[in-house]
Amino acid sequence: GKKIGSASTNLLDPESIENTVAKALQIARNQKDNPHFRSLPPAGGKYASVDTFDAETASFTPDQRAQIARKVIEVAKRNHLIASGALSTGTIQVAVANSLGIQECQSFTRGALKIVFQTSDGASGYAESFSARMREIESEQMAHQAAEKCAKGTHPAVLPPGQYTVVLEPYAVGDMVGFLAYLGFGALAMQEGRSFMCGRLGQRITGENITIWDDGTSACGMPLPFDFEGVPKQPVTLIENGTARGVVYDSYTAGREEGKSSTGHALPAPNTFGPVPLNLFMKSGDSNLQEMIESTERGIYVTRFHYTNPLEPIKAVITGMTRDGTFLIEDGQIKNGVRNLRFTQSILEAFSRVSMISRDTKLVPGLEEELGGTVVPALKIEKFNFTGATAAV
Repeated sequence: GKKIGSASTNLLDPESIENTVAKALQIARNQKDNPHFRSLPPAGGKYASVDTFDAETASFTPDQRAQIARKVIEVAKRNHLIASGALSTGTIQVAVANSLGIQECQSFTRGALKIVFQTSDGASGYAESFSARMREIESEQMAHQAAEKCAKGTHPAVLPPGQYTVVLEPYAVGDMVGFLAYLGFGALAMQEGRSFMCGRLGQRITGENITIWDDGTSACGMPLPFDFEGVPKQPVTLIENGTARGVVYDSYTAGREEGKSSTGHALPAPNTFGPVPLNLFMKSGDSNLQEMIESTERGIYVTRFHYTNPLEPIKAVITGMTRDGTFLIEDGQIKNGVRNLRFTQSILEAFSRVSMISRDTKLVPGLEEELGGTVVPALKIEKFNFTGATAAV
């Protein structure tokens, strides 16, 4: 048929599951035919074998988490700082089945630590890390990084709005790449005419030093071998050397175009977003953060963005605030803290003015908090647009 219905439950006993199926059928029967719906995906695809489960992380105890939190708090106390943050460990299991033979299941572990330190006068520092293996999270090193930012952030300057050279840590870069995925890297956004990729495939949309792709099979990120329809993930090049190359598909959006098939990027149903890449990568360069700072005569160092929102999706314009470590760079050195600034900036324009890219990359959280992630370098960008300031550091 051509009718679609969906229902959900958090009760997994047989009766509750049967009732949920009945609800989905009832909803489908009351729908109009959807001419774009081709079929649920059939079985037969082979997905990559990826290591997503760590027994040590799965068995992490409350006492072990408390010991890590204690060490972080001790660093804050030694530096006379106020500590806040979050530490979590857990296991997720994703199972997908349909009446055409798909039966896929994968278990995932995840440990995550977020640290925010503050001084009594409001300067703050930040560090975040997550991994499928809790032992890879270096909590004390992260705490010292956050404390160092607090020390540098005292006596903040107030800068006027304008265009500045910026050095962005991977946290901020990941936010920008994630918004590209949300706004325009999915086929539904293209088909509905609201993507910045519309009519631009094969055309230059960023600088030649920018390449972005999605790969749910790479062990360098947080791999997810199949999507929420059970279709194997395929690597998809989105931007290559500045040129728009492609978008991701699920089975529904593939059915709307001749000759297209799912790339394995369906989200859980129901959703209004369509397919979205959850395992993003940006190509690294040959620089590092220190070289970026030393090469900057006057600019702003940004740890991360906060409360970022889209303004003009078709132009990939976003707005948000700097947070938890914003500093003035003068004569190749970080001089002092800066009161947080509001930015309003086209991501595509910013990525057309990237002058340096770090060699090292970092895995940062992506669009989906529980699954997936974004692997990005640090960037130095010219003429980044700041439109206002706040009273906060």
